Amino acid sequence: MNIVIRSAMAVVIAILLASPAVAAEVSVAVAANFTAPMKEIAAEFEKVTGNKVVLAFGSSGKFYAQIKNGAPFQLFLSADDEKPAKLEKEGLIAPGSRFTYALGTLVLWSAKPGFVDAKGDVLRTGHFNKLSMANPKLAPYGAAAMEVLTKSGLVTAVQPKIVQGESISQAYQFVGTGNAELGFVALSQVMKDGKLTGGSAWVVPGNMHTPIRQDAVLLTKGLGNPAAKALLEYLRTDKAKKIIRSYGYGI
Repeated sequence: MNIVIRSAMAVVIAILLASPAVAAEVSVAVAANFTAPMKEIAAEFEKVTGNKVVLAFGSSGKFYAQIKNGAPFQLFLSADDEKPAKLEKEGLIAPGSRFTYALGTLVLWSAKPGFVDAKGDVLRTGHFNKLSMANPKLAPYGAAAMEVLTKSGLVTAVQPKIVQGESISQAYQFVGTGNAELGFVALSQVMKDGKLTGGSAWVVPGNMHTPIRQDAVLLTKGLGNPAAKALLEYLRTDKAKKIIRSYGYGI
């Protein structure tokens, strides 16, 4: 991108972010794994622009279905790149608005310190009561978890112990409340500023599953809302990227 184009974009973003004339409300569907960073980003965006951000968190699969059925969301931050790409083909997003805002990391986590070893060998021992994961049909992190189990040859062995949550948030709750001793969750749920917030974890190597590319899009229902466009652009700012990285995401 040449200097002239970059400068023009910077001016447009500055106008969208700073002008009180475009202050409005924006409705955003956000993948559950991105709950904590998005709350921070939304708070900063509201502070800078005066716009109000209404956030809904859940599984990307359910949001995709709701958007297809006319749900009034204006932005969609998915946990994968597949569903936004489908919405693009179906004419439900603003052309050219889709981009990857984060690269997700899967971890095997237990609320118990020392329970999960550095290589995830606890999965092979079978010395756990339940293994929590998000529904692979609804949540990309659940699909990634199933890929890891398949590649490790452990699906048959652990299948009786698997408990599925509708979203990665529910999968995390199962472990956090002790209903499952360990589970596959998003690194962002158990890490802040490079440190594990509690328990023990194995960061799953990226080559064990399909890359978790998380895409954001401006939906057609947000085309007439300057605040929606401004928030989408805000996700690309250094301030937002710093918050995203602090939760262990790549960009």
